[in-house]
Amino acid sequence: MQKKNDLLLRAALGEEVERTPVWLMRQAGRILPQYRAIRNKLSGFKELVQTPELACEVTIQPVDELDVDAAIIFSDILEIPEAMGLPYKMVESKGPLFPKTIQSQADVDALKIADGARDIGYTIEAIRLTKKALNGRVPLIGFSGCPWTLFAYMIEGSGSKTFSKARRMLYQQPEASHQLMQKITLSILSYIKAQVAAGADLIQLFDSWAGILPPQQYAEFSLPYIAQLCDAMDEVPVTVFAKGAYFAREAIGQLDCQVVGLDWNMSPSESRQLIGNQKTLQGNFDPCLLYADQNTIRKEVRKMLEIFGTNRYIANLGHGVYPDTPLDNVKCFVDTVKEYNFSKIY
Repeated sequence: MQKKNDLLLRAALGEEVERTPVWLMRQAGRILPQYRAIRNKLSGFKELVQTPELACEVTIQPVDELDVDAAIIFSDILEIPEAMGLPYKMVESKGPLFPKTIQSQADVDALKIADGARDIGYTIEAIRLTKKALNGRVPLIGFSGCPWTLFAYMIEGSGSKTFSKARRMLYQQPEASHQLMQKITLSILSYIKAQVAAGADLIQLFDSWAGILPPQQYAEFSLPYIAQLCDAMDEVPVTVFAKGAYFAREAIGQLDCQVVGLDWNMSPSESRQLIGNQKTLQGNFDPCLLYADQNTIRKEVRKMLEIFGTNRYIANLGHGVYPDTPLDNVKCFVDTVKEYNFSKIY
């Protein structure tokens, strides 16, 4: 099906675009009153994730409200650990909690490799529904957490400032750690392959806790597993977003992915130099700048666009939009990107 707006895909592949495509991480969420209206009627976050019709609806909401250039399926990265046999709860105002965590080789052995289409079928069905409802309007992004980020939650049991339990396991049980990473990687691969089969046009891999590892451990316990995923995904473009891993940008640039996401602490010019011209860059507007007045937002967006230029770039935030961000300011960000005059860059 010919897409009515394929700017994102063309930019990801390094093709010519009429303007910079724009979307936002966490664009489907509490910034939208439509989302809150649905969420308030439900028992919890997981009910929304695991109800395909509702996940489809909230995925499309920001396309309608913000007029962004892509939809990203509404789901959660921790569906994979649950599919592997490690259930979790989403505690209101606190975040995810795993009643049982992985602590030993026996715990690793007890986990299965998830079958994405069967074990996370609700998200796969949500992709099918969303793809049909979008009818080619904009591309649909599928996603997964990266192996290290999922590993961190599975060991720690919740979010953490240090993830010291997860990092300790890398030192104390390196063999078991590698085995768990491999099981997670194969589960992710099954899942993202199923997403593409259901209609996802691009896959984004989120390594949300990349920055808490030292460079040597990141090189051993994260990058090789992300590389496995990138090497196996030749159907659609792949974006790798490793938050905080400023030290790994050059190595990420050598992965078989098409897009590299940058957080707000990564210099665009330095990143381009390290990553090279064969990858599309995505990011890296500071989410907190969306609390500023709109004149400041417009000024900073234009500055960002001038630095990144028009070649191989997708406008986005350097992380997800914060839940209490004023909706009008989010619209200001999107509109400023879309209205920017390309000719001023040349």
